Amino acid sequence: MKPLHAPLLAPSLLAGDHAALGESAEVVPAHGLHWLHVDIMDAHFVPNLTFGPEVVAALRRRPALKDTFFDTHLMLDEPHRYVEAFAQAGSDQITIHIEPDYDHAATLRQIRELGCKNGIVLNPDTPASAVEHLLDQVDLVLVMTVQPGFGGQSFRTAMMPKLEQLDTWRRERGLNFRLQVDGGVDLKTGPLCHAAGADTFVAGTAFFKAADRAAFAATVASW
Repeated sequence: MKPLHAPLLAPSLLAGDHAALGESAEVVPAHGLHWLHVDIMDAHFVPNLTFGPEVVAALRRRPALKDTFFDTHLMLDEPHRYVEAFAQAGSDQITIHIEPDYDHAATLRQIRELGCKNGIVLNPDTPASAVEHLLDQVDLVLVMTVQPGFGGQSFRTAMMPKLEQLDTWRRERGLNFRLQVDGGVDLKTGPLCHAAGADTFVAGTAFFKAADRAAFAATVASW
């Protein structure tokens, strides 16, 4: 089946050097890549604490990152309270989770009104049906292939049917959202996701720790 979108690699800054975030982020354009995935965690929705909008704003000011697409993933209990801050900081896309209790549709609309692309995210135990009613309102759907919180976890192959279902729905309904995977994605697991319909691949440890990052990026582009 012909893919809807060419494969796209979005390295996750979470796996970079936290003492040199700017330099780590600049690895992305240095390898001809356009997307940088920025994981925002609040130590409530997930058991980790990472970056705030000030970090995104500081990265955006770096000349080498002026054309980089900031894919900002909010793992927050109350993401609706922070989308404006992250949009103003320079995010190009803001993705929010379906699991917390807030007005998802209104928040997705707000993200677009702020001039950003939007996306909805599902944790591993959340079924595809939980976001079915929002599929015509999003630019991206992110399927977590690990439980979010920390990098370096093992990939869950059980998420493949979820990817297949979401890909089926977007084709049947003539939708064009990107289908992203995040968690344990490497050169072995990525092709499984691609075969199931994924076209956008968040890779943290696998990319930043790769012996040859250029070869890694080229391989993903060839899927």
